[in-house]
This record gives sequence, structure tokens and C-alpha cells, in this order.
Amino acid sequence: MECRKLELTINSANDLREVRRIFKMKVYAKVFIGGNQVMEKRTPVDKHGQTNPAWNYTMKYSISESWIHHHGTMLVIKLYCKRKLGDRYIGEVHQSLKQLYDYAYLTGGSAMVCFPVQMGSAESQGQLCFTYRFGEKVAIEKQMLAESIASFLLTSPSGST
Repeated sequence: MECRKLELTINSANDLREVRRIFKMKVYAKVFIGGNQVMEKRTPVDKHGQTNPAWNYTMKYSISESWIHHHGTMLVIKLYCKRKLGDRYIGEVHQSLKQLYDYAYLTGGSAMVCFPVQMGSAESQGQLCFTYRFGEKVAIEKQMLAESIASFLLTSPSGST
């Protein structure tokens, strides 16, 4: 079985729907691939941009090659406003991994894109921009071995032989 590395950088959003009236909006993004909750990753909270947050936060995934070639596998980025009484949903972006891969393939394997932020069937408000890069195809066994070696090297105590 083969996989590819996906490097995803959530850059920024602008003109988002304001979901707080009294306090400042502190926005973060949750990223899911293929509806897999185990693969969920988050950006840090942007505490200053309010309706125009910026993160420039990079996430790395190992994606099955079969997911990339299936129209139903979606990249989902959900935006939330951090609050003490429970975070408030702002909106989300859905894009097919296949469409992203096909677009990036034409531009050398990476791309910067912006998509409207949707909230259900309501009209979109604001947009989310991100860059992404697909790596070369590699056997999963080789990928797991490389990640295990890297993890070992990062966690081994310095100075030991």
C-alpha cells in the first residue's frame, strides 16, 4: 500500500462572521481528513486578528494514495471562536482531496488557495486561505520506518551512544 505526505499550512481567514459582540474573537481552526477524528489537528488560537485571523500554521499528514484518488475523501477545516463557556462555531470549508491533488499536480505539487467559509446552507461569509504540498508516493512500510527512526532520534537522550 502507498501513501503521500501532505503538508498543509493554514494561512489566514478574512471577513469572518462576528460571533462575539462584547469580547474579542479568538479564532482557531480544526482540520479533519476523510472524517477521521483521529487525524484531527488544530491551529493555535489567534488572539489579535478577530474577524481576520492569521496563523501560518503547518500540519503534516500521511495520506493513503487511495484517499487522494477518491472524490468522496474531503479535507474539512472548521473555524471556531474560543470562549470560556464553550467554543462557538463560525463556519467551515470542504474540499475534495482529489480536486486539491489534481490542482496542485498542475502547478508542481503545491498550491495556495482561498475558499469561502460556509455555515450550513447559509450564504458564505469570509474566506479561508491555505497552502498545501503533496509529497512523492512512498510505500507505507518505508514511511512508518522513517517516522519511527525520526521519533527515536528526537526522543533519545542527548550525549548517549
